[in-house]
Amino acid sequence: MKLKCIAVDDEPLALELVCKYIQQTAFLDLVGKFSSAIDALAFLNKEEVQLIFMDIQMPDLSGMELARVLDGKKTSDKTRIIFATAYHQFAIEGYKVDALDYLLKPYSYEDFLNAATKAYNYFEKLENKIPNPAATPTESSPEYIFLKVEYQLVKVMLSEITHVEAYKDYVKVHLKSKPNPLLSLTSLKSMEELLPTSKFMRVHRSFIIGLDHIESVSKNVITIGTHHISVSDNYKEPFLEFMGKWMN
Repeated sequence: MKLKCIAVDDEPLALELVCKYIQQTAFLDLVGKFSSAIDALAFLNKEEVQLIFMDIQMPDLSGMELARVLDGKKTSDKTRIIFATAYHQFAIEGYKVDALDYLLKPYSYEDFLNAATKAYNYFEKLENKIPNPAATPTESSPEYIFLKVEYQLVKVMLSEITHVEAYKDYVKVHLKSKPNPLLSLTSLKSMEELLPTSKFMRVHRSFIIGLDHIESVSKNVITIGTHHISVSDNYKEPFLEFMGKWMN
């Protein structure tokens, strides 16, 4: 599967860089590049695009304004946005318009690929065409992710994540080897899209658990270390299905 994508940035060098990254990524197909959000909107009104890499601060129509226009068209599940900007203060606003990810300039190809793989996983799940939705476009599933913690990207091994907890505009990522969780500026929904479903499951509006770290289950309460996490009614059916397979 290839994702049709466009790049939107009024800075020529930044636009050239993101286009270069897109073209060297096997599962992305660059179908347009624009220095104006207005020109990008005109293109989107005619063509179907799955992924937009977009700056926020642009003249005439900002990236955030374009995101709101697209959200009003009810295309947010079919067209997702990854913002790329030099201003970290836009991060919270970006997640409010359900941006898939947020790249802080200057970013490396590794940062870009991590965000692009997140998008690939999202659309793979949406289409539901591949038996294992956790598979990635690479030869094997990723063993780690990068999280934005304060003003840096922190590499986190997936095997270390015991559970993820929603906390206001952030998430707390609890790790097996550390006493204190990492606080990352993202949403639980974004984390759910990023983490492979073969290893992680959402069990509550505020919690995602690492399936390998479950120690016991009693009356719909999961114990992971010293934490006790309830399984809410909305997520009970898939969890019980998982437990049925686990017990066989």
